[in-house]
Amino acid sequence: MRAERQRLERYIRDIGYYSFSAENIFFRVDSSLMSRQVDVQYVVTRKSTLDSQGRLVYSNHIRHRIRDVYVFPEFDPRQALTGGEEYALTFDTTYFEGIHFVSPPGKTFIKPEVIKQSLYISPGSPFSITNTEQTQAHLAALKNHRLVNVNFLDPGIPAGGGRNEGLLDCMIQLTPLPRQSFTVEFEGTNSGGNLGGAVNLIYQNKSLFRGAENFSMKLKGAYEALTEDVEEFKSSQEFGIETALQLPKFLMPFPAKENFIRRHDPKTGILAGYNYQKMPVYTRTIANLTLGYSWKGNRYTSNTINPLVINAVDIKNMDPAFQAKIDTTSYLAYSYRPVMIVGGNYSLVFNNQMLQNSIDYWYLRVGVNLAGNLLSAAYKLADATRTDDGYLLAGQPFAQFVKVEADASYHYRINEASTVVYRAFTGLGISYGNSRVMPFEEQYFGGGANDLRAWTVKTLGPGSYDPDIESDTTFLYQIADIKLEANFEYRFKLFWIMEGATFIDVGNIWTLREDTDRPGGQFKFNKFIDDMAVGTGLGLRFDIKFVMLRADVGLKLRDPQIAYGSKWIPFSRPYSFRDDLALVVGIGYPF
Repeated sequence: MRAERQRLERYIRDIGYYSFSAENIFFRVDSSLMSRQVDVQYVVTRKSTLDSQGRLVYSNHIRHRIRDVYVFPEFDPRQALTGGEEYALTFDTTYFEGIHFVSPPGKTFIKPEVIKQSLYISPGSPFSITNTEQTQAHLAALKNHRLVNVNFLDPGIPAGGGRNEGLLDCMIQLTPLPRQSFTVEFEGTNSGGNLGGAVNLIYQNKSLFRGAENFSMKLKGAYEALTEDVEEFKSSQEFGIETALQLPKFLMPFPAKENFIRRHDPKTGILAGYNYQKMPVYTRTIANLTLGYSWKGNRYTSNTINPLVINAVDIKNMDPAFQAKIDTTSYLAYSYRPVMIVGGNYSLVFNNQMLQNSIDYWYLRVGVNLAGNLLSAAYKLADATRTDDGYLLAGQPFAQFVKVEADASYHYRINEASTVVYRAFTGLGISYGNSRVMPFEEQYFGGGANDLRAWTVKTLGPGSYDPDIESDTTFLYQIADIKLEANFEYRFKLFWIMEGATFIDVGNIWTLREDTDRPGGQFKFNKFIDDMAVGTGLGLRFDIKFVMLRADVGLKLRDPQIAYGSKWIPFSRPYSFRDDLALVVGIGYPF
């Protein structure tokens, strides 16, 4: 009954009845039928007010329309409280396309047209609680205001014209954030089980060209300890610069209309960066540039398309011993070469989680990544010279591939204290044309804090391949083109900030083509089920509100590397504490 009152209140207020509330709804329940049944009367009362003599007067509810909209883009609540009338008299009013902009004299930091395109409230339109909420959300999404208040004043004037309607004035008060800021951040990182830290120096400008363009520049220095069980590989360092510019519209020759902007909240993102990474056995530099667009499809879906993605990866100073190892297999030899990636990608996300109601929900992400196709076509049309490494761009071979993947999870709430999560992931990368293998950064790996947690990062697979520790084919990373994974996790509250979990992880990675140096690693329909690794374990989570810290202990149940007999470890061999148990530490839930 409470939910029904809220539903009807929202419906009535959405069609213009500003003063209507749930207090005007009540139920009469008659349980005197003596048949284990009740009669329920659904009652909506008339509007009650006091007249000049203090008597209670009842009248019909009336609809309200918006008379005027006033926007205060530089509103200071402290000065408004202390200054009163004198503070209000310092404002100048500008009329822009039907909206009154009231601000102190001088240039405002956000152009009126940018604010107007975020307003769902306009003069002459009926009052709507949904339009009010959407206005607040879009103004907050500009990331330029600390407070966004949308209020309505009822002057008590009828609309006229023979209509039984009232008028409202809408007052939108925007308290700005500092336009520029400089921040020092200390960061803890966990990359697939490798723990590290970073120091970030960040400059931000929240309205670079007075159009709510969010610009940031970050200088980063990072250190990461590698947890792989290989003695000579101990740590990595990273230094870099990253810049990002986000615009609250599509940056294209034909600007989007206001209705499209209000409905889909489009954004343009431009990112550029340069990273210097010193690994134990080689040094790598990565320069990247991305131009992308994002927009909302509906209440639950969002889209991101990056038509231009450029990554230039250069590998230098490789350790001779490591070079000799990777040269024993063509797959990894080509994975560790300099490469230029020029392409684009698209992803669609569906998420029907409602934050105000912790109910069951789905999360689904599908994506496709294409690279090198237009370049390859252009080189062929130009009859360009092809080297042994393929066509070259800026002195480096460029990658040509297609990559598709899907990630789906279902969160089922059993009760207030426990939840079950089901998750499935599948990914496929196909290299062709100008590439013999997928670029290292685009390949899949198994194991780690957000993967099959009974295996340490990048030690699982591919397929049933079992590297001989004494041979030259033992590598730090096991990577491949295909990945299949399924997870089940039961989460439950313990006490205070502690939560517990038990889980089962299933999956593996495979190569698309046969790799003679890693037998058993190729994906085959008649054997991929037999290649599945299975792990289980227990976890502890510490919810300290602003971050979730996680520690999971994984135990191998089924190891595809077992060559003879059952691949289920309890039926094949004794457990090894060193090889079959893994502790992984993470931040946030694994999925």
